[in-house]
Amino acid sequence: MEPVFEEWNAYAKRKVLKPRLIDLDRLISDSNLKIVGVTGIRRSGKSSILMLLLQKLQNDGKTVAYVNLEDSRISDQKGILDELIKWFGDSGFLLIDEVTSVTEWEGWLARNHELLKGRLNLIVSSSRASLSKPSKPLRGRALACELYPLSFKEFLQFSGVEIEYTTAGIGRLERALNDYLDYGGFPEAVLSKDKTDKIRLLDSYFRDIVGLDVAEISGENISTVELFGKYVIETSYFSASKCLNFFKSLGHKIGKQSILNLEKHSQEGYLFFFVPIFSHSIKDRTQYPRKAYLGDTGFMRAVRGKTDIGRLFENAVYLELKRHKKATQEIYYYRNKDGSESDYVLTEGLKVKTIIQVTSDLENEKTKERETHGLVECAKETGLKEGLIITKDKEGREEIEGIKINFVPLRKWLLEEKEN
Repeated sequence: MEPVFEEWNAYAKRKVLKPRLIDLDRLISDSNLKIVGVTGIRRSGKSSILMLLLQKLQNDGKTVAYVNLEDSRISDQKGILDELIKWFGDSGFLLIDEVTSVTEWEGWLARNHELLKGRLNLIVSSSRASLSKPSKPLRGRALACELYPLSFKEFLQFSGVEIEYTTAGIGRLERALNDYLDYGGFPEAVLSKDKTDKIRLLDSYFRDIVGLDVAEISGENISTVELFGKYVIETSYFSASKCLNFFKSLGHKIGKQSILNLEKHSQEGYLFFFVPIFSHSIKDRTQYPRKAYLGDTGFMRAVRGKTDIGRLFENAVYLELKRHKKATQEIYYYRNKDGSESDYVLTEGLKVKTIIQVTSDLENEKTKERETHGLVECAKETGLKEGLIITKDKEGREEIEGIKINFVPLRKWLLEEKEN
């Protein structure tokens, strides 16, 4: 096993990588107190973050090593984590990629964190949310850092596009935003120049996540999960009952509980996210349809074969909210009995912090009236005095029925500094 460990460590040291807007110093500092778990959708750059950490720590003169446990030569070996300690030692920084791919990883991490606290810093990664929501052995011992595909600001850096607010500069930003929405933020896809290659990559990522992170955990066969995935991509609102009817219409036998399990496991694999309705009633939050979002906007074109600019706008906003959401905050959507809607209600504890509406088109007067009315109704019900509407290009401020509404273009909102 040692030659494999050495091979990965040498590879990580020489790998040339583009930096991300991630606070590496914070991850290192956190690892002095807790196990740091970097989680997120497969191919979003978790391995690169660990390798960047290795290179930084090595430059700082620290004892450090990196290993990817998803390597087929070692992933099924018994006692692989103990072998890793025998090779590396019991002090320094040990960076373990895809730690959840081996057995008994939770107990091993908890045990070695306790026994070697102050000597061995553990920074690990996984494509599964189980690392960010640990069970009993790791509870209180781990800090999660969720990684998503590139933000728009990172996308511009990877693409070599300067942020300039001249007329020509805004034109470049708008074209870049169109590419970002169409092909998403997976680093490898962004760096690929050929659009056909981007689509092939995204399609392969989708299939990998379906097979390795959803089918494997749920116990469903891959064709069932792929069918579920295609259904979710086609719908803005998800309900298990409607999804069940979809399967039945194709002659595919599946139970409602299996549908609910696929919903859960696809979210744990960061393939999809399901946002509940805003309500203080737990019953409402479970019974009403959930709004469905993709783990990357590029999946829509790659899997569906076509895009929907309105849904892409909304999806990009959701992923940006997820990047900056605090652990104490939750994201909901709003709909009242009259059918008025707001896309996002961001809460902290029992308090509503922000209301956001997203629309790609405010030129149509009926559309503007519908979007502003939904926001105003939500603001009145939640007691807020203002809200935000993210648009294609409208910018300004209006007051409607005592509610102050800020309008901001999506490209500008995505580049704003936000709380982390």
